[in-house]
Amino acid sequence: MLDFLQQEKDPVSGRVMRKVRSFVLREGRLTTGQQRALETLWPKFGLRQADGRLDAAAVFGRDAARVLEIGYGMGASLATMAETAPEQDFIGIEVHRPGVGALLMEIEARGLTNLRSYCDDAVDILEHCIPDASLARLQLYFPDPWHKKKHHKRRIVQPAFIALVQRKLAPGGVFHMATDWEDYAVHMLEMMEAAAGWTNLSGAGHYAERPAWRPETKFERRGARLGHGVWDLLYQRD
Repeated sequence: MLDFLQQEKDPVSGRVMRKVRSFVLREGRLTTGQQRALETLWPKFGLRQADGRLDAAAVFGRDAARVLEIGYGMGASLATMAETAPEQDFIGIEVHRPGVGALLMEIEARGLTNLRSYCDDAVDILEHCIPDASLARLQLYFPDPWHKKKHHKRRIVQPAFIALVQRKLAPGGVFHMATDWEDYAVHMLEMMEAAAGWTNLSGAGHYAERPAWRPETKFERRGARLGHGVWDLLYQRD
């Protein structure tokens, strides 16, 4: 099933509408550890779209700067960030249950109290659960590049998504993107430079150096040895 084509009904006509998704849900098998984590740790560290608007101060027991990451994969990088910055609170969104289970295992192993996760579509969570002007930073690392030209419309970085991110960031908040596909980096840069209300922290038309808060992954190090590039973009909400 192609999960980027979500079927919803028009409330007036009853006709099925198809919503373009930026991901395909091809879920692998859960390991025993991931299954256990979902069963035992999700009630404590999981967040649900059905619960509606997020009260982060109640969830974390404090009012701190909040960082949200979309599509954290297996979660090791996000867990490292949460461990390194205990003064901040982190929220992850991942649609693949094995990745969510792996993150829950990281939370338990590291004894983290400042990290929670959704297992839902990121656009839906941003729209319905994350209060406006509530985030200090939103992270989008290595999203599916949809490299074929006919699939470019499925790339998550589009004008409507950029506007949604802008609403959710507090004034001065940062939208941090990273990709290892040069064509997608160019696309991101063009989309962001054309959007109003943003400042490129590296200067108009320029990419950024990897900031200290984003851990370098094994994937990146391997790519560097092979001559592959990684492009970071940092934009601040005016």
